[in-house]
Amino acid sequence: MTETERHLVTALADEARGPKRNGLFALWLLSRAAEGVLPPDPLTLRAHRRRVERLQRRLTSVSVPAPLRRALPAAFRQLADGTPRAVAFALHQLVAPTRESIGAGAADIVAAAANRARGHATEVEQS
Repeated sequence: MTETERHLVTALADEARGPKRNGLFALWLLSRAAEGVLPPDPLTLRAHRRRVERLQRRLTSVSVPAPLRRALPAAFRQLADGTPRAVAFALHQLVAPTRESIGAGAADIVAAAANRARGHATEVEQS
């Protein structure tokens, strides 16, 4: 389990049932898919795209807060690219809607994940 996943699971456990908890659940699933692209053991592009497609189908039945729900389709389009740079961009796009709908703590977790992905993207581009 990655650092992002641990933080999101902790926040998920602390939240009562409802849209905020569902939003945290959606972010947790999305972060798992996103971090599958990053080192040390990245998935193949085909496996990653299948994972993103399954995630999109799974989240259609989850009621998340409106700002996050509107931001998710753009994040999925970015994630489908399967590069660390696209993962960083997708996560970064979710920071503001997460802050608005779930809170600053969850937004900080997503921002930290985006920064880690950006670091990996820079490493890949330099090598």
